[in-house]
Parts: sequence; structure tokens; C-alpha cells
Amino acid sequence: MTTTLKLTNIGNSVGVILPKEILTRLRVEKGDSLYAIETPTGIELTAYRPDFASQMDAAEQIMRDNRDVLRKLAK
Repeated sequence: MTTTLKLTNIGNSVGVILPKEILTRLRVEKGDSLYAIETPTGIELTAYRPDFASQMDAAEQIMRDNRDVLRKLAK
């Protein structure tokens, strides 16, 4: 998918106008945050925080490793 995005002045900054189709594909709406990540092939725009994903992976591993302890604490 190739889409031309328009840059516009917003106060002293410059903003990008995202078409509705891209907002739908990103699953975001007005007021949500997007993250720009530099990759070897360019800039990736995502609605997911990459550091949060790694933290969740670590939390899931801890929960798996300590399943019995967590089950007893939940009682």
C-alpha cells in the first residue's frame, strides 16, 4: 500500500494528515499516541510501544515460571 501523506503547519510545528483508511489499519483515533521507530529500512509508524511489548514478554515469562506461587497468592 502506497499513500501520499500531506505535511501541514500546526502552530510552530509540522504535522502529518493521516487518511481515515490508515487510522483504521493502525486501530487508532483522535487523541491516541503513535510511535515512530527507526528500522534498517526506514521509519515505522506503530500504535504499540516496543518497550511495553518487551516488558509484557518478561512479565509473562515470570508468571509462567512462578505459576504455583501466584496461584497460592491469589487465594
